[in-house]
Amino acid sequence: MSSMLKSSLVQPKMILVLELNLSHLEMIRSHLLELGDSDRRLRFGMHASDDFISSYVDSFKFDSDCFFGVINHQLKIIGLAHLAYGNVSPSHQHVAEFGVSVSENGRGFGVGTALFKRSAIHARNTKISMLYVHCLSSNAAMMHIARKAGMSVEYSYGEADAYLTLPPSDPGSLMIEALQDQSAVIDYSMKQGFNRTVVNSKLLWNSLPLFAD
Repeated sequence: MSSMLKSSLVQPKMILVLELNLSHLEMIRSHLLELGDSDRRLRFGMHASDDFISSYVDSFKFDSDCFFGVINHQLKIIGLAHLAYGNVSPSHQHVAEFGVSVSENGRGFGVGTALFKRSAIHARNTKISMLYVHCLSSNAAMMHIARKAGMSVEYSYGEADAYLTLPPSDPGSLMIEALQDQSAVIDYSMKQGFNRTVVNSKLLWNSLPLFAD
């Protein structure tokens, strides 16, 4: 087992990764649309227009693929991972593809690594035997994550393919994911409650008369 998978037993402090669903679709769209041109190219391997991104988001299949996000206190996604299922390798291994994007203001804190660890343990617990990454070889952040995870990387014509063999799930991995999921859900609910309080306070303040009679 790679050193990264061993360390995935402990989620990085202060970085909670939430499994996303259809209710988060517009948050996902906003995150991707806010990426700059260079970040879009690194994420998708080509120029990605606003229309392309919107079509990509509209194609999401939450009943088959998995999506994970790191959400800040303003309820904005600053890191997004897409775990795409449905592929079987020539060696008959079940493969899931990992893709990630991190907002500019979310970099330098280990957000990408946290998303990879969360995706890896989920893939492991859903009977995926190999995690796969395809990206531009110039994507330094993704290459750093791949090397840190001990992934086998193949380079060809400016692109890179990285592979990580996952061990079977066990009671420990299932418990760890359940605890991570619960912590992220509680954290997200608290952020939602805080934001509702702030909005209601502003509405109340704005409704007060400027001058007393």
